[in-house]
Amino acid sequence: MKPIRLVRGFLTVGMWTLLSRVLGFVRDMMIAAFLGAGPVADAFFVAFSLPNMFRRFFAEGALNMSFVPIFAKKLEADENPQAFAREAMGGLTTILIVLTLLASVTMPWLVLAMASGFAEDERLGLATNFGRIAFPYILFISLSALLSGVLNASGRFAASAAAPVLLNIIFVGGMMLADTAGWDVGQTLAWCVPVAGIAQLALVWIAASRAGFRLYPVWPRLSPDMRRLARVAGPAMLAGGVVQVNLLVGRQVASWFQDGAISILNYADRLYQLPLGVVGIAIGIVLLPDLARRLRAGDDDGARHSFSRAAEFALALTVPPAVALMVIAGPIVSVLYQRGAFGPEAAASTALAVAIYGAGLPAFVLQKVLQPLFYARENTRAPFNYALVAMALNAVLAIGLAPFIGFYAAAVATTLASWAMVAQLWWGARAMGDAARFDLRFFQRLPRILLASAGMGGFVWGLSRMLDSPLHEAGLRYGALAIVIFAGIGAYFAIGLAIGAFKATDFKSAVKRG
Repeated sequence: MKPIRLVRGFLTVGMWTLLSRVLGFVRDMMIAAFLGAGPVADAFFVAFSLPNMFRRFFAEGALNMSFVPIFAKKLEADENPQAFAREAMGGLTTILIVLTLLASVTMPWLVLAMASGFAEDERLGLATNFGRIAFPYILFISLSALLSGVLNASGRFAASAAAPVLLNIIFVGGMMLADTAGWDVGQTLAWCVPVAGIAQLALVWIAASRAGFRLYPVWPRLSPDMRRLARVAGPAMLAGGVVQVNLLVGRQVASWFQDGAISILNYADRLYQLPLGVVGIAIGIVLLPDLARRLRAGDDDGARHSFSRAAEFALALTVPPAVALMVIAGPIVSVLYQRGAFGPEAAASTALAVAIYGAGLPAFVLQKVLQPLFYARENTRAPFNYALVAMALNAVLAIGLAPFIGFYAAAVATTLASWAMVAQLWWGARAMGDAARFDLRFFQRLPRILLASAGMGGFVWGLSRMLDSPLHEAGLRYGALAIVIFAGIGAYFAIGLAIGAFKATDFKSAVKRG
């Protein structure tokens, strides 16, 4: 993949992800208005997190980090990649059907494993009911991830990036329908989850068929390709499991505090997930198959260039929002969430959590840049070992700090553990040679990116103070927040261009036709 096409791939995935995350904000704003930060919201978020937790085992773990590199290499060498994909689809379908049936039977215990603080109140029954409805989503979304991997490996990113938009459209539509028809909003949201999974699967299956990949599950068998996939997927799945343990520890800590603690952390998580999704996920999706192809072809110089540009692109577009989330978290949360059942106290608590997560945003994105160095070489064991260290650190911090700072300990632990993971990935990649080292241009631009971001942070803080009154008036707050955000973007790019953090041609070339 040529450098311009590589960056255009980042932008394609990033723009679709941006649309999805914007709709996700609309979704979460509506959930906050209807359910607030109370027991029904806590129960729904825990129930929805269950299929998403297992999705990260099978989709982000076993598939993205193991299936995609092998499929990309087979595609490059024309070694019947379609047959391999069908075998993988059959094995995945079998495993997930069994998992869904087991989860339905054991749902109360799964809920308690996620939030043991629910044991003594109404949230346990609500979350169990919601969880049984929502859990089949794991089957549809994991198969969607496999089909998305096929499309991404062949250089087609639009359909897989657009699929999450459907989930948020269905959620928003479901809540509007529930409000009109007088349905229970929590129950409606639970039913929206599997419906959205079916819609996402249909979209990417049609896109794969049009791209020439007629994929359907075949009866699973232990062929040499499946053994190879299992060897690589095992550690990747366990690494994904370690990440989920980190989230699990956070939810367990939050579940023992006041009603709404889990919801507050979830609303805060959604805010920092916007830049993470737009940039970090886009880079992870596009960079992995590109590195796998370059390494197979022996193009170490090209691999180093792709790796360095991905890191440069990631930091240029995530350090500024990280600074903004730390310095103007209060106005952002107040404008986006504070209405209906979501009051000032919940907004203040959410803003503090947002600022803590914001400090870890560059680390979350750098992981997406560094991990493909390992996965492109089919090395999933080293990231798993690093993730174990980060998991231990997360647990110690979350549990140890909880008596002193309450449920915010979960956010602090997540942020610090993410930086520890980045440090380990960077140190471990040093043995991979020049292909895994940043080039001179990266080191020249990094301090300038940091300086431009700091200048932008001071600017938006001052502007938000000037507009404090409009930011708290119902008829003016959306416009005032838009002024702060877009003025901040303008200030960042003006400073960055002036000091050489990036060039206008970098962005122009990215959108040209190759």
